[in-house]
Amino acid sequence: MQRVRLVLPYLRQHGVQADILAVESEQVASPQDPWLAAGLPNDIRIQRVKALSLEWSRLPGLGTLGFRAIRALARAGDELFKSQDFDLVYFSTTVFGVHVLGPRWKKKFGVPFVMDYQDPWVSDYYQEHPEVVPPGGRLKYGLASWLNRRQEPRVLRECSGITSVSAAYPEQLAKRYPWLEVVETGDLKPETGSTEPAGFPDSPPLKSQVSVFSSQLSSLVLPFPGDARDFERVKQEGIRQSVFDPNDGLKHWVYVGRGGADMALAVRAIFSALHSALRSQPSGLHALRLHFIGTSYAAAGQGVKTIEPLAREYGLERQVIEHPDRIPYSETLRCLLDADALIIPGSDDPGYTASKIYPYLLAEKPLLAVFHEQSSVVELIRKVGGGTVISFATGEAPESIAARIASEWLTTGGPGQAVPLDQAAFAPYTAREQAKQLAGFFKGELDRPLIPDL
Repeated sequence: MQRVRLVLPYLRQHGVQADILAVESEQVASPQDPWLAAGLPNDIRIQRVKALSLEWSRLPGLGTLGFRAIRALARAGDELFKSQDFDLVYFSTTVFGVHVLGPRWKKKFGVPFVMDYQDPWVSDYYQEHPEVVPPGGRLKYGLASWLNRRQEPRVLRECSGITSVSAAYPEQLAKRYPWLEVVETGDLKPETGSTEPAGFPDSPPLKSQVSVFSSQLSSLVLPFPGDARDFERVKQEGIRQSVFDPNDGLKHWVYVGRGGADMALAVRAIFSALHSALRSQPSGLHALRLHFIGTSYAAAGQGVKTIEPLAREYGLERQVIEHPDRIPYSETLRCLLDADALIIPGSDDPGYTASKIYPYLLAEKPLLAVFHEQSSVVELIRKVGGGTVISFATGEAPESIAARIASEWLTTGGPGQAVPLDQAAFAPYTAREQAKQLAGFFKGELDRPLIPDL
């Protein structure tokens, strides 16, 4: 949702008229934040459908949003295609089950589609780390993984192109499916047997043209953008948060995002560095409080804490406070603004990229990011500034990482100074610039020669 929300105000400037098809917000099992919808452009057409009720969530395997919403989305999409001409469908959601509508609409209406890989659809992480229990348990995750592995290749065979938040995801697809050649934008080879390329957005309807499977799939690596206007709105509208009191005389360090076993190494490294700092300078950190917010995807009040148990290993029970429940996005931004410093532990998965990194950078606070050396976050921060990044290698000990945290960030018993963000270097990662890149990618997909459906 965030990618689409952020680029919508700028797409029309680049020749894209977007219509949105979405599920009614009250039927999504997530915290509601009307503030998000209030910031959408008034001229965007949004059609919301009613999925099966949340009561279905009680039935194992049948309560996912994809299962509950797919029939309603299919019907609504069919009606849209019958009443209007569309050039392209863009699936930008991690509810990958609804991506199967891409081949359906392509066959029925001759409209190509592009998929957004905000996360992997199929993940090998838990096969490579059998000691880690996957979310929902091994049985539930195993059934979901089996279905995902059947659906993904079928959809990819009909897909025109993909965007992804990490360069690792296209690489994983190419490795998983030997018949698939994933090519970065600009490196596509010409195809034969084509009809006249379609223009965009003023081209004739594509009713008579249908692209068919090619082993060549174009890709564009496009991490989630940042938009300073979000912070301006939070300040102007007086948004408040209730997680901590920024005026209580304590020092508040904040992380907002998921937890999980794959982040244990980075979290332990941070805690190990703080543990050593407390022993050598107990007075310097006695007023410190670390808040880990929204660490669980479970329903409110049902989340299992994954950070506080690690804090106990290092004697940091007093300093570390975990808030498993997710909070509205507007309050998340307020927490970042109210914090004295920000911390972001990364996954031990080399392909992981933190989608929330841009708001953290735009908050202009002292920032510590601890990520795998192959994560795109490491290269990003070293390029644009805005924070201190500590990288680690696969299998590295927490104490080794902690030593670098201590020397590069905990220089005086507290966080280092805020690192200036290079606005010029950061410009390509803003919502305005990403809308331009995305529109260009869409046009490129439509300009690719199409092969008539035989």
